[in-house]
Amino acid sequence: MEAHVDPGAFKQALIVLAAAGVVIPLFHRLRVSPVLGFMLVGMAVGPFGLGRAVTDLPWLAAVTIGDPASIAPIAELGVVMLLFMIGLELSFERLWVMRRLVFGLGALQVAASSAVLAGLAVLAGLPPASAMVAGIAGAMSSTAVVIQVLSVEKRLGTALGRVCFAVLLFQDLAIVPVLLAIGLQRGGSGMVLWLAALKAVLAVGAIVALGRLGLRPLFRSVARTGSPELFMAACLLVVLASAVATASAGLSMALGALIGGLLLAGTEYRRQVEVTIEPFKGLLLGVFLIAVGLGFDPLRVAAAPLITLGGAVLLVLVKLVLIAPAARLFGLPWPKAVQAGLLLGPGGEFGFVVLSVAAQEGLLPHAVADTALIAVALSMAAIPLLSSVGRRHAPRLERQPEVDPALLPPDDQASEARVILAGFGRVGQTVASMLAAHAIPYVAIDSDPDRVARVRRAGQPVYWGDITVPALLRQVGVASARALVVTMTGKRAVDQLVTAARAERPDLLIIARARDAAHAAHLYHVGASDAVPETVEASLQLSEAVLVDIGVPMGPVIVSIHEERAAVQAAIKAAAPHADIRPLGRRRLRDAGRAQEPSAAE
Repeated sequence: MEAHVDPGAFKQALIVLAAAGVVIPLFHRLRVSPVLGFMLVGMAVGPFGLGRAVTDLPWLAAVTIGDPASIAPIAELGVVMLLFMIGLELSFERLWVMRRLVFGLGALQVAASSAVLAGLAVLAGLPPASAMVAGIAGAMSSTAVVIQVLSVEKRLGTALGRVCFAVLLFQDLAIVPVLLAIGLQRGGSGMVLWLAALKAVLAVGAIVALGRLGLRPLFRSVARTGSPELFMAACLLVVLASAVATASAGLSMALGALIGGLLLAGTEYRRQVEVTIEPFKGLLLGVFLIAVGLGFDPLRVAAAPLITLGGAVLLVLVKLVLIAPAARLFGLPWPKAVQAGLLLGPGGEFGFVVLSVAAQEGLLPHAVADTALIAVALSMAAIPLLSSVGRRHAPRLERQPEVDPALLPPDDQASEARVILAGFGRVGQTVASMLAAHAIPYVAIDSDPDRVARVRRAGQPVYWGDITVPALLRQVGVASARALVVTMTGKRAVDQLVTAARAERPDLLIIARARDAAHAAHLYHVGASDAVPETVEASLQLSEAVLVDIGVPMGPVIVSIHEERAAVQAAIKAAAPHADIRPLGRRRLRDAGRAQEPSAAE
């Protein structure tokens, strides 16, 4: 007997997948931001969109989400995944470099915005305690939407992205004592606050200690299996375990995920973890944005447009006026400072939390909290548009002085022009030593976890992963790399990598290790800039050794070896168009090379 399956149980999943697979690509063709697209989908399928017509048209129930709380847990996972990915990009060392921005600019923004917005709320007639709560709620910005917009626009790694993240990180940290303080208003004591703070500190300390001790052995054992499924399971385990651990201590799940990412950022598995988690992050963050849209009621905006729209505009303008000068004070040029103000000016998801909790505790009248929630939601929906407006200042930025180096982690500039080494065996290590001798920065990827662990202990920038996956190529910076050097031994893997790298970047310098002349010709055919066959190089070295040992002067030997190498390379390149259908014989290589002496002379 077949088990009964309730189709309605899969309705939310089908709606989210339809949005990601059908609606968002359509918005992309219309040049609508995917962030705004997901919000619009939420508005359309929510109780205040098509849900209003369910009574008259019952079939609409199949494509609507009547209860926003039904997808709330999954929506929160989107923010959790986002913060985990941010942690992977940072590491504790980078976070320490950014401490001036986090605890300087971040604290200044929260304090100034809260005070000014609270003053305006007092002028509007709210009691001081309620006004302060409303001011703090308005001071919060949207971590999920701002970071997603910057990520889509490829600006998360810029100085603007670092500044925005620093402010958002401080806001995420500040929300914990804010919620505790609101809870104390119902009759708690200072001891409750201290105990909660102690519990939070112990939880964070335990996560850091366990992560430092256990993450590398865990991922090394999983990597040895060579199973992508097990590696994915390990990644999700770290994300969820760290998030749940902080949630059980009264902190946000997002903060725990951030700590988990920071712990993994310093390991050799960071790049492969990024590639594994990225699809989950994008889809789950889409669920969060849909959840934001579900709670938006256009009729309530139409009922009081001056209050709701005016409140959203006033919120953005006040925070813009405060954030832009503060960012300029901390070293950001005026055009980027204005962009930071436009991105951080709208409200955020933690503003929803503060307003909801304050209304439950009686610190805010429900009518005021509801109006404020609508204004915050409106401002969040405008973030993609505000970002687009701010980007118009980018051409002016090119004529500005250099950004304060303290705004960027120490290795950001170097990472812009690194050589990528695919494989770090004996050949890869030799190439790396030569690059280091000439002070050329590089990053290496290898699939042997034990080798990677060993060389990383020596301080070499090597990561574990499968570099034949295009997503990992992008993660290690193929878009800005000076060259890709392929030293792997597997013929199929080398072919896949050269093909993928050439598709990613047509102008990339690709130097590949080939097994023999026929393989080298094939690599030229699929896109290698230069291919070095092992058998040819070995024969040339043997020839050089025998000529020198029997007494031929070194000068003529070097000249003849170079001429022979050039002739063979020319023959291989000439045969490249036919490399996939016929092998190269040694006699044909020699004949073809000597028939193209102009090319050999080059």
